[in-house]
Amino acid sequence: MATKGLRSALTLYGARTLTLSQAAAQAGLGEAEFVDQLERRGIDVTDAERAAALGEERSVHAD
Repeated sequence: MATKGLRSALTLYGARTLTLSQAAAQAGLGEAEFVDQLERRGIDVTDAERAAALGEERSVHAD
């Protein structure tokens, strides 16, 4: 069962009141763990936020 802090963070992130980083901190989780919790509950995470949380950089290299 989710803790009160996690429930609150999920709600505030879902309403876009907090950023992913802020909500993860409120929940006491790392960003990647928080993304996992969001996805388990069907809360949308933008591709950019997911990539940032998982440490993936989407860079375009010009040759």
